[in-house]
Amino acid sequence: MNAPRSVSLLPRGTVSDEAVRYLFRDQDVEPVYCQTIAEVFKTVDSGRTDWGAIPIENTIDGSVNLHMDWLVHEVDLPIRAEWVYPSIQNLIGRLEELADGDGAWDPGKIAKVFSHPVAMAQCRQFLQSRLPHAAQETLPSTSQAVQLVQENPGRGWVAIGTAMAAADFGLDVLEAAITDHHNNFTRFLLVGRKPYDNPMAASERTTLLVTLPSDYPGALHQVLSAFAWRRINLSRIESRPTKKKLGSYYFYIDIEMSLNSVLLPAAIEEIKAIGSQVRVLGSYPTIPYQETHPEVR
Repeated sequence: MNAPRSVSLLPRGTVSDEAVRYLFRDQDVEPVYCQTIAEVFKTVDSGRTDWGAIPIENTIDGSVNLHMDWLVHEVDLPIRAEWVYPSIQNLIGRLEELADGDGAWDPGKIAKVFSHPVAMAQCRQFLQSRLPHAAQETLPSTSQAVQLVQENPGRGWVAIGTAMAAADFGLDVLEAAITDHHNNFTRFLLVGRKPYDNPMAASERTTLLVTLPSDYPGALHQVLSAFAWRRINLSRIESRPTKKKLGSYYFYIDIEMSLNSVLLPAAIEEIKAIGSQVRVLGSYPTIPYQETHPEVR
């Protein structure tokens, strides 16, 4: 009998939790909740779980540099899949405690707002216009913020978090979808040593880490040319410090092509020929988000 598969992820009730439930909604996969991204990576790296779910990029905030650095510098875990999921943040509290005479929530009764710093930043306009008087305090996760509000009734505290967390902790969604931009999506990576197959996969993508030779003028142009003349599309290129010396960078490159194609391996060999170091972080399926997906809970 096969052992149940498992996936490490950030705390229950976060966007990561919603995203993982969406990805594995038709599969028997056990979630293993972690408090930090370091713990997510370590549980996968040690073999305690099969995969880890890593939020790597957001529409509004861009790349999550800490998570990228863990993937590059701390572990050697292949990327097995990617998918996107909407980051919908809500104002959460006790309506009976915060209601006005008409039964709607009263901003004047709110003293403090808790959330993860990224979620707080994504709702900046709402906070400035509706709750300019309320103090703000950040916590390691949105679900911890919701839990803190649940444990402290009668203090005028609210949280910014997911509808899932509100339901889990028995609180009310005072106002839904309060993010400043409604196209707020997060891109997730599934990392681990076990392969992953998904019939919903729409295409294949490959992620490379390229370090340029220090003594080759025009090396970046040469690298990009290797892709350009073969008409290989790059969906993302980003520089990050190698952490070895000042001014030394690697290039994190997402390519819309499988490593099993004819053209991509040839491009990689051309890049290596000029003295660049190339590390393949993964060649994996991309799973598109379907708005009419079944209920994920």
